[in-house]
Amino acid sequence: MSIVVTGATGALGRLVVDALLTTVPAGEVVAVVRDKKKAADLAARGVELRIADYSAPETLAGAFRPGDRVLLISGSEVGRRVAQHAAVIDAAKAADVAQLAYTGILGGPDADFTLADEHKVTEQLILDSGLPYTFLRNGWYTENYTANLAPVLEHHAVVANAGEGRIASATRADYAAAAAAVLTGDGHLNTAYELSGDTVWSLAEYAAVISGLTGETITYNNVPAATHQEILVGAGLPEGFAAILVDVDEAIERGRLAGTSGDLARLIGRPTTPLAETVRAALPAA
Repeated sequence: MSIVVTGATGALGRLVVDALLTTVPAGEVVAVVRDKKKAADLAARGVELRIADYSAPETLAGAFRPGDRVLLISGSEVGRRVAQHAAVIDAAKAADVAQLAYTGILGGPDADFTLADEHKVTEQLILDSGLPYTFLRNGWYTENYTANLAPVLEHHAVVANAGEGRIASATRADYAAAAAAVLTGDGHLNTAYELSGDTVWSLAEYAAVISGLTGETITYNNVPAATHQEILVGAGLPEGFAAILVDVDEAIERGRLAGTSGDLARLIGRPTTPLAETVRAALPAA
């Protein structure tokens, strides 16, 4: 039996492998990757590599073994993910894995925004497969904001259409630690976890945190959805992806990413990472 992480060279996947290696021997960890070269550092740490691609079902036939505990990290190609995830699920079922954990989205079947659609279908496919499952319904990543600090600092503004909505975000490392916990622990089968940060914050509060850490005046500009769409497209985002982000902001305004179940902190055995800590780490060096 091995612990298998798909998408292991992605931003979340690497952190999951890191977390696993703090608790289990490297020989028990498998990374499923598309590009062997990109995973050379993982192999150097003793992690087994299995080469497969979500979009090439035939490559997945050898990705899993009977009794493996598998983490399916959701694909990044919005609009193609159902078929990709279905191929992984089919391969996991054929291999008779012992656990299939999946990184979905906060709210699961009750999530009512476009980005959740493929996650909801994937969860149902996993249920239909009959495999022992663990649903890791991840909330918003704090890095979704801090990765875009440069334009915020340049224009002295956080721009969104989220109104006064609040967000219970956590870091990728927090979510990765939760994934490692359910892959290495007991009592997590056929369970869904609603994962989010311990505290909620608004984008006005986010702007205030940046102001406090930089000494600059950063404001929150709440704009109409259509205006935000134009801004995002003007910044180079494809129209479809920009529309998804605008839709997420509307969901934030409705409170859909503000849930604080406490599941994440309980799984990782510590408080989730505070917003200010993540912002401070992301700011450019003085």
